[in-house]
Amino acid sequence: MRAGGLSLRYEPRALFSVLGLVVLALAFAVVLIGSGDFPIAPGDVVATLLGDGTPVQEFAVMELRLPRVLVAVFVGAALGVGGAVFQSISRNPLGSPDVIGFGQGSTVGALVVIVLFQGSAAAAAGGAVVGGLITATVIYLLAWKRGVHGYRLVLVGIGAAAMLTAVIHYLITKAQLVDATRAVVWMTGSLEGRDWEQFWPLFAVSCVLLPVVLGHGRALRMLEMGDDAAYALGVKVERTRIVLMASAVLLVAVATAAAGPIVFVSLSAPQLARRLTRSPGPNLAASAFLGTALLLVADWTATNAFGERRLPVGVVTGVLGGCYLLWLLVSERKAGRI
Repeated sequence: MRAGGLSLRYEPRALFSVLGLVVLALAFAVVLIGSGDFPIAPGDVVATLLGDGTPVQEFAVMELRLPRVLVAVFVGAALGVGGAVFQSISRNPLGSPDVIGFGQGSTVGALVVIVLFQGSAAAAAGGAVVGGLITATVIYLLAWKRGVHGYRLVLVGIGAAAMLTAVIHYLITKAQLVDATRAVVWMTGSLEGRDWEQFWPLFAVSCVLLPVVLGHGRALRMLEMGDDAAYALGVKVERTRIVLMASAVLLVAVATAAAGPIVFVSLSAPQLARRLTRSPGPNLAASAFLGTALLLVADWTATNAFGERRLPVGVVTGVLGGCYLLWLLVSERKAGRI
């Protein structure tokens, strides 16, 4: 597509796939806002969002349900983009933040605040961000050897994840009963009780980092071809890799701080986006909207599919993601890649 001296290349299937994911995410967001003990029809939800609802509907939508749904939207987008970045950099479908230790690092950071310092929810969120950044730095340095090879990054990350999981179990066993309960609830990953206090920091960080990652999409696509090819095409490989990894780690850490460690979204969203668009490259936009749609669908399932027993959304994503991981391992083994 050309306009004057500018040109834009796009693939129709990828474009329509992204548009379809946007529509799906918006539809489930409206349905989720209308679900609950006080059900609201989708039409009334839209009218309330436009300012034409009753006072009761405005309170239920604007104060109770909209913040939760917006947190889900940005958490899903952050996890989807973070997973796409790491899978592209490692050139490995298992190169996901919740597989190679970054999610566990955020969890350890939050548990240290909760168990050792009895910190508030805001302090635990800060601990999750710091823990994720420290873990990412250590894993990157351990994986460095004249560059960062994909399989080396994944292997070091899996080892770090195992060690951090042991630290998590140790912290829980050392905690007092009340703190241990808080820690287990946070570790499950849930959107219950999320309000504007969790949304605004997540929104601010996402508005800064998502454009940074999307702006490096072309360079990230070249990195998938290998460092030598990227160098030959004019990409400043190490600087680009550090910027992208730092942005992805922050996105995943802030998402974890807002909703707890919601597993497998960052693993499955980029892979499903590739299969949906059938397009090479990181598919950042498709991964973001697919991550959002997955989390909204999982949250609706957790709150409505089991009657009065509402499950944390992390339980649903863990079950679905575990099934997807098994299928991915089997398919990769059949293809001879693992």
